Amino acid sequence: MRLPHIPRFPEPAATGTVPVRASPQRAYDVISDPPVMIRLGEEAHRARWLGGARTAAVGARFRGYNRNGLRRWTTECRVTDAEPGRRFAYEVTATPLRLPISRWQYDIEPTAEGCAVTETNWVRAPLWFIPLAILITGVADRPAHNSRNITTTLDRLAAHLAPAE
Repeated sequence: MRLPHIPRFPEPAATGTVPVRASPQRAYDVISDPPVMIRLGEEAHRARWLGGARTAAVGARFRGYNRNGLRRWTTECRVTDAEPGRRFAYEVTATPLRLPISRWQYDIEPTAEGCAVTETNWVRAPLWFIPLAILITGVADRPAHNSRNITTTLDRLAAHLAPAE
């Protein structure tokens, strides 16, 4: 199931794909659980479900805790896509303004060895907010920064899901 979203910037700001030696469902189980998935991230370092949510469902919300050096900020996220074994996505807003910031999407495709996971990010922040976001996060080139973080996260996901040999 998915909620409609209106893209502000139709082209992704950053994307990456990694082969994973796990079933699409096993990959989805990790990806769709922000408190677990956050352990594999770089900038985001903690997440917790809000409003009584305990699992991914369209409309469920979670808070993300982010850091870059000494800088710290929180975001609120709302799940827009929760399709087991196929896609997990959420929209991010800046707290306390509830200003749209970005969209994160994970697409999972079956392969002969398991699956391929593609992580994609779109910028949603209004242009006037970008200088303030740079001050808050310390990141001037958000697309390049997110691209590096996607590579790190996906590599960690593949390692986390790799079968013990």
